[in-house]
Amino acid sequence: MKTDIQIAQEAVLLPVTEVAERAGIPREELELYGRYKAKISEPFLKEIQDRPNGRLILVTAINPTPAGEGKTTVTVGLGEAFGQLGKKAVIALREPSLGPCFGIKGGAAGGGYAQVVPMEDLNLHFTGDFHAITSANNLLSALLDNHIQQGNELRIDTRQVVWKRCLDMNDRVLRNIVVGMGSKADGVVREDHFVITVASEIMAILCLAVDMRDLKERLSRIVVAYNYDGEPVTAGQLQAVGAMAALLKDALKPNLIQTLEHTPALVHGGPFANIAHGCNSVIATGAALKMADYCITEAGFGADLGAEKFFDIKCRKAGFAPDAVVLVATVRALKYNGGVPKAELSTENLEALEKGIVNLEKHIENLQKYGVPVVVALNAFTADTEAETAYVKRFCEARGCEFALARVWEQGGRGGIELAEKVLRTLERKESHFTLLYEDSLPLREKIVKVATEIYGAGKVRFAPAALKQLERLEELGYGELPVCMAKNQYSLSDDPTLLGRPENFEMNIREVYVSAGAGFVVVLTGAVVTMPGLSKKPAAYGIDVNEEGMITGLF
Repeated sequence: MKTDIQIAQEAVLLPVTEVAERAGIPREELELYGRYKAKISEPFLKEIQDRPNGRLILVTAINPTPAGEGKTTVTVGLGEAFGQLGKKAVIALREPSLGPCFGIKGGAAGGGYAQVVPMEDLNLHFTGDFHAITSANNLLSALLDNHIQQGNELRIDTRQVVWKRCLDMNDRVLRNIVVGMGSKADGVVREDHFVITVASEIMAILCLAVDMRDLKERLSRIVVAYNYDGEPVTAGQLQAVGAMAALLKDALKPNLIQTLEHTPALVHGGPFANIAHGCNSVIATGAALKMADYCITEAGFGADLGAEKFFDIKCRKAGFAPDAVVLVATVRALKYNGGVPKAELSTENLEALEKGIVNLEKHIENLQKYGVPVVVALNAFTADTEAETAYVKRFCEARGCEFALARVWEQGGRGGIELAEKVLRTLERKESHFTLLYEDSLPLREKIVKVATEIYGAGKVRFAPAALKQLERLEELGYGELPVCMAKNQYSLSDDPTLLGRPENFEMNIREVYVSAGAGFVVVLTGAVVTMPGLSKKPAAYGIDVNEEGMITGLF
């Protein structure tokens, strides 16, 4: 069995200029990064704005497990299947983070014969977007500390600096640090912190901005600290916006690459879904909707995180209205949710499947709350039995969902035709009545409770005293009408990653709340979630190498 990277490296790629032609993008509107990667020019993006939108299809999944679900793989395979059916589709994905790539999760290019390529470039430096975001973030940090050192005209309270430095790597020792140590010329001593780049507010801003003007306005609103009177101090007040925007100028343009079957793919931005809002950029999704009859996009991790934030943050802010949702599950993951150890998942176990399928059931119910038709895609594995597949099919259809097997990992677009036909039938027969979970006017605390109880299934929400004070303060400062961005572990519907399946009547713990004023949402930290991951005992980095011919191995 070939590995993902072997399949990707053996593929025959089209020049990106030919891929662009398929999407109706003239060669002169591309900024080339070699033969197979390009950025799309801002004039072209403006030129297509008056075109009608295509249909918007979101791909999401059940809660992730060590068994794997293949959400990105299904997204890519579905786009390839649309192409095989003669439909004009463009895929809109997030860029992978180096942290998971060298950690446990691996890359994010899909898998098997449903990948976007060049896979190695995408999973590593790509077009430099993440480097630009990291640099802009840390420039703001440098300007902040320099302002304090040079007299602190804005009267920043160094005990209330909330802006953090960032790095696109899993590095737990940087979570809590002390800066300014040494001589007087080395700065003011204070506690500082790092977040991973994909959890930074700059990443969220880049993915929610619609153009350079909007980007700069959002950058100016970033709250970096509070002064001695408790008033917010912003990046605009630090005169940081112009230089930050200069660093982000090229990163703001969406990237064009291709699938193994040459379907155009816009891969742009990459906020984590368990901490940030987990969706690719508004610019890329908007462009895909104008360039194709069907835009197929994804949202990170399970539907309790990625899909909820896609709806309640991205769609709310950008005015998007999805026409259908594809919910990805596997028999293996459902049995894992039913208590089967990873080593035993290849054995038929209908009892465990029945026990674990409640996780899928909850996600179906949650998606239906938003009024969008749901198609369940069962990502097939060779060990799945007919009895297991038939059970999942009956379960889904009894809940008003279309059901299809997806064999895209093994067969590429051909293995996704059944799914594509079910999606097309859903779009023809079922109208989307998209609605948001809550109104802007609902108080922040009630928004949090609504997500925790209705989407997660919590019976009670406990707020730490510090979180209650922070909520009160944010309401007083005028941030009360912003949506909430829940930061929660991805493995469970609850804030306890060990509670699999469908936990009910649990207590959800809210420990900290802060505003990302530039992004336009309030971040809510639950349980023990961290914003700077660490590496495992045997990180994936141990298996990655490059030979004398420059061929990379070990990426997956």
